[in-house]
Amino acid sequence: MEITHVKSSQKKDVVIELVSEEDYLFITEDDYHFDWELEKKNVVYKLKFPDDDEILGLMSLKDIPSESRVEIILLASSVINTGKNKIYDGIAGNLIAFACRESVRLYADYAFVSLHPKTELKSYYMAQYGFQDAGRQIYLESKPLFNLMNKYQI
Repeated sequence: MEITHVKSSQKKDVVIELVSEEDYLFITEDDYHFDWELEKKNVVYKLKFPDDDEILGLMSLKDIPSESRVEIILLASSVINTGKNKIYDGIAGNLIAFACRESVRLYADYAFVSLHPKTELKSYYMAQYGFQDAGRQIYLESKPLFNLMNKYQI
């Protein structure tokens, strides 16, 4: 998996790992947009460089076996990596593709990922990542889901 340094276009390898209890000491609402302590009831992942502890992005997932679905409960790039002045691009895409991989791992050909985005982000997620509209939520399944995994080499 890779992200891109915006100014230099240089690609950098990243990894996605489970957030540890110690990580929560450094995950602040000011740096990551939300109170991530509230997400401990779900499975929370961090995206970072392999040789660095700095967290570049976070994602909370919930498995819903009765619907063969993985739901992205919360997704955020660090504050310094959002907006037009961000340092790195591709953080959210890699995290979403990772959620797709987890769904494939759990449900194989029936993989399905959903997300309830903020209203202003709905059309962006649909255009950027191939999500389909399902009313209040958006989702990925079948070809768009696998296309996103291929795009981010997951």
